[in-house]
Amino acid sequence: MKRQSSLVSESVLIEKLNRRDQQAFQWLYDQYSPALYGVVLRIVRDEDQAQDLLQDIFVKIWKNLDSYDAAKGRLFTWMLNVARNTAIDSLRARKSQPFGAIRTDEENVHIVDRQHNTEQPNPEHIGIQEIVSQLRPERKQLIDLVYFAGYTHEEAAEELNLPLGTVKTRIRAALQELKQLFKS
Repeated sequence: MKRQSSLVSESVLIEKLNRRDQQAFQWLYDQYSPALYGVVLRIVRDEDQAQDLLQDIFVKIWKNLDSYDAAKGRLFTWMLNVARNTAIDSLRARKSQPFGAIRTDEENVHIVDRQHNTEQPNPEHIGIQEIVSQLRPERKQLIDLVYFAGYTHEEAAEELNLPLGTVKTRIRAALQELKQLFKS
């Protein structure tokens, strides 16, 4: 049996998914699993773990479809956040192990949206890394941890052995400085 490969409008797809239509879910999996797998693999850097997480992600999507709000964004964006958060949570769970640290490279933010065939800009291509590198080292380090590696403020404070207030103040100052750098 050949699967339907034509594009389905998002509103129709969501309606079918909310009715728990298994064919719609299969279509969703077929269309989006490669993109979500790529994102998860870039974060966890282990194929077996990424495959396991992908299954967990689609179970979460199926069980939590009612929490998706179309007014807040597209379905793919919501699914991408579920995937990203699941992968980061997995890394955090392994963080206490000797080699389970979260990586801070820019690849973690490079995402392909297959539905509309658009690509999120890679920070290297639009100069974000170059601009972030202009920050003071202590600010740059915090931006790398919080925005590129997915650390919470609390985790960054613990990682750098700094008071939480200092971390928040430096991040706020870094964001204000980045705003000025982007304007210039």
